[in-house]
Amino acid sequence: MSELVFLPAGVAALDARLEAAGLLDPAMEEVGRSVAGVVGDLAGGGPVLLLAGSGANGGDALVAARYLAGWGTEVRVLAAPSRHALTRLNRERLAAFGVEVGALTPDAVTQEVQGAAVVVDGLLGTGFQPPLRAELAAVVEAINAARGRETQVLAIDLPSGLDATSALPPGESVWADVTVAPVGLKPALLFGEAAARAGEVRIAPLALPPGWAAGEALATRPDDAAVAALLPVRRADAHKGTAGDVWIVGGAPGMVGAAALAGLGALRAGAGRVTVHSGAEVPLVTPELMVRRHGDPGGWLADTGERPDAVAVGMGLGPGAAGLARTVLGWGLPTVLDADALQPELAGAGHDRCVWTPHPGEAARLLGVGTGQITRDPLTAARTLQERFGGVVVLKGGPSVIAHPGGLWVGRGGHPGMASAGMGDTLAGVIAALLGQGLAAPDAALAGVRLHARAGERAGARHGYGLTATDVSAQLGGAWLDLTAGAGARC
Repeated sequence: MSELVFLPAGVAALDARLEAAGLLDPAMEEVGRSVAGVVGDLAGGGPVLLLAGSGANGGDALVAARYLAGWGTEVRVLAAPSRHALTRLNRERLAAFGVEVGALTPDAVTQEVQGAAVVVDGLLGTGFQPPLRAELAAVVEAINAARGRETQVLAIDLPSGLDATSALPPGESVWADVTVAPVGLKPALLFGEAAARAGEVRIAPLALPPGWAAGEALATRPDDAAVAALLPVRRADAHKGTAGDVWIVGGAPGMVGAAALAGLGALRAGAGRVTVHSGAEVPLVTPELMVRRHGDPGGWLADTGERPDAVAVGMGLGPGAAGLARTVLGWGLPTVLDADALQPELAGAGHDRCVWTPHPGEAARLLGVGTGQITRDPLTAARTLQERFGGVVVLKGGPSVIAHPGGLWVGRGGHPGMASAGMGDTLAGVIAALLGQGLAAPDAALAGVRLHARAGERAGARHGYGLTATDVSAQLGGAWLDLTAGAGARC
């Protein structure tokens, strides 16, 4: 199922709508029951310690404690004084089950975590703004000290201490094994070190009036079924002329490998014919890849009357790339701009058939900011790039973000072994191939990102560590089958 991504303001707005409709109490009940179900599986019959903060997050923990107690689980509960009406109500409901609630203090947590199979972090939610107060920081330290072989930590909403909006933890926070997120994801659960501290993320769905959640969401993470629906299907009478003629413009002397990798990616993603246009001799990585060398690539591009179905420009293109990219953009064709073609002076030159594919360092150069600003908040960075440069932007990363005129998508999957040279060149070729087969720029970007990521997962399963871009290209056909057969990994 596709998932939604929320900022704290969106969560607050959704809560306000639920409260106005008299639906906040049943929503908390749903979340608490979902949390209890996950905790029960993790605990395996062992005792559970639940820590409840003063807000709605604490209310979710108290509801979970009530369900666990009703199922016969040994529960211990420590709670802060309740400031949320529903949290107070659920504390009273828990008392009716005969469960005593102790005061939440660092010493009490240190004592009660002993022997707990699962510790539930219901301290702080999406609305938390750092820094942690000293007493809560001590509680967090006690939770993390207990986490290990015999004790697992489950966080409700997000691990306490994280800023929901940031991939960079502001300081100390809970390290969770599992995070149960009501309704949808938050940026901190998706990106960077913050996501690493969240562990495995599971969504606790809510029964909401149609459109409420989507109306408050910042972004969507489409599932594999949505991606598969975008992939082209060839007719029985297809031939190379109908499968897309793709050009790769790149490969200056000393940098020819990038263009070759992009060409291989395009071939493996189904392009009917791929030609590398370069100012240098490009290695023949496969005999199906055609290569044309030009003494003056810029002059040739300006004068040629030939036109492909799609073009990728920039991979190893070298000096003068901005001018060559501007020429190609002027054709108005489906275009992917990568690597050397990603230049600040091209701001505003994009059109609705082009896709920009920067990694964080390139994105920082395009926006004139530090790389840390990009990695801290990839969603805002991608949206800013799209507004400034036009077309569609793929901000590459783990995961990648696709910004298009209609909003933001977050890609799925991938493999840590993909952190090696040439992966971005391959992705540029994949997206160009999908553009050449008729996909609109947003759809080609989304499908290309997931296809590439799934190929990386397959390559990782086969090779383990030390993946190369050619390893990933070799898995693109299998990745396509996985997605269209509904067997893609849900990562």
